[in-house]
Amino acid sequence: MTNPYRVIVVEDDLDVAEYTKTILENKLGCTVRTFTDPTAVRAALADFAPDVIITDIEMPGMSGLDLIEQVREVFPGMPVIVMTAHASIEYAVSALRNQANEFLTKPVSSADLVAHVERLAEDARASASAAPGRAVVLAIGAHPDDVEIGVGGTLAAHRDAGDPVTILTLSRGARDGGIKTAWEEGSASAQVIGARLLMEDVPEHDVRQDFAVDAISKAIAQVNPTIVYVHSNHDRHEDHRTVFDAAMVAAGNVNSIVCYQGSTATVDFKPNRFVSIDAFLDTKVAMLNCFAVRGDRPRFLEPDFVRATARYWSRFSQSAFCEPFEIIRESAEVK
Repeated sequence: MTNPYRVIVVEDDLDVAEYTKTILENKLGCTVRTFTDPTAVRAALADFAPDVIITDIEMPGMSGLDLIEQVREVFPGMPVIVMTAHASIEYAVSALRNQANEFLTKPVSSADLVAHVERLAEDARASASAAPGRAVVLAIGAHPDDVEIGVGGTLAAHRDAGDPVTILTLSRGARDGGIKTAWEEGSASAQVIGARLLMEDVPEHDVRQDFAVDAISKAIAQVNPTIVYVHSNHDRHEDHRTVFDAAMVAAGNVNSIVCYQGSTATVDFKPNRFVSIDAFLDTKVAMLNCFAVRGDRPRFLEPDFVRATARYWSRFSQSAFCEPFEIIRESAEVK
């Protein structure tokens, strides 16, 4: 690597700090600085200019969540990985709500550590040096699996092109298992394409517009997307329409806004763009296979249904399989 990734590790356990440093230096060629005192990190940000920060949560002097807040004041888009022994899903959601990019539970395997750091560093550098036409993607859904149903194949194509992709899910949905199941399934799906997941913990039918506007605005400030994918307002589900309305408010300065077909879209859904997913249909199916793995699966998650839907929309293009979109606003990033 001609320009090694620079990583700051904030960890009061010296053994863990040294393990993390050694793995990143030996396996990824990173330049690593370690800190046992989180209050000293802010002073190092400007001169070291890290690509990624890895931090524990519970440390003397300052918590990892407080550190994230300080980092965001200086570098709003800085990737931060929270790595902690606290394994509860509620802890993970709290960390991600405080704008951590990833939540890893100790002990972390060397392969997982390297994969997360490499992906976040690559995405951060790509976003910082993006030439005109390079997309930074935020895909927004009201419930788990909404995004994958509507735009999963296109997101896989974005990642294949090297575009950073963030999925924002605004509720835990209604299936059994609550936030724990929602987080586990959503994380597994996002990992299929190497996307980042943000998730809020509210029940289905409780996605209020003021809450959705706030959550989407925070995600946009952090991700700085050039393109937003979101529900169409031509939809029977109130949460889907609420998220559409909220995105129209929060994403006013985003270059491109594109609406996808949800599982409850009405006949008023009128797509005017059909994107080929011929090379990514199997990836979309793999993403959807991460959901509702226990108990009865909704029909719209079944592979034959997904393939049939994509095949139907291909009649409007020269491809074998397509995803349909309503273009609200577009720039060069929408193909």
